[in-house]
Amino acid sequence: MNLIRYILLLSFFLCNVLLQGQITYGKITYERKTNLYKKFKNNGDVKEWLKEEDKNKTDIFELYFNDSLSVFKPQESDLVERMSWATSKNVVYENHIKKTRLTEKSIWGEKFLVEDSLRHIIWKITDSKRKICGFQCRKAVWTANDTTRLYAWFCSEVIPSIGPESFVGLPGTILGLATEDGGVIYFAKSVEVIKPDITVLVSKKTKQKIYKVAELRTQLEKEYGKEKWGKTMIYNNFEIW
Repeated sequence: MNLIRYILLLSFFLCNVLLQGQITYGKITYERKTNLYKKFKNNGDVKEWLKEEDKNKTDIFELYFNDSLSVFKPQESDLVERMSWATSKNVVYENHIKKTRLTEKSIWGEKFLVEDSLRHIIWKITDSKRKICGFQCRKAVWTANDTTRLYAWFCSEVIPSIGPESFVGLPGTILGLATEDGGVIYFAKSVEVIKPDITVLVSKKTKQKIYKVAELRTQLEKEYGKEKWGKTMIYNNFEIW
């Protein structure tokens, strides 16, 4: 009996230690690097109109979260941004209890609200590991389509199933994300254990029209789908991200 009690007490102690070591709320700061030569490779000879010194663009984002809500958004800055039109800066609100998301899409300087369910991504988890911000992360792979594969590095110590943009579905938080060709790369620069205010995690009410994904895509295809740059814009906004 004493041995059984000892085992039960030890198991209880280890479970508490494990739970205390897991992070259920906080703020993650990400750096996103975009190779614009690769992003606009289908828009003719991109090197003719995009200078070599401008081909790599860096954006900073913040992900605030608790055990049921999260918001991913660009970091606020007063600095004048070069090539601001070249990359989108979406804001993504997710409710992990209701399995819903609301995205403020930024497309060529115009804002659109898009309502959808959380993404269902079939990840293949590998044995490959690497450290990001001091956390041991495992690598997962998603074959999005015939031409695009994404790599994600997730950390099980930060337990919400969240990540940059709208990428979810892994047993932990995604701290690194990259396309196979390295065209777009997200990596966490810091993980802070702070409780975000609920007002940060919930979108403000607005009278702006809220689209369904298919509805907005159809509208943009009708307006810009005949142009080569329009096709690229639609692909970048709806096929992967």
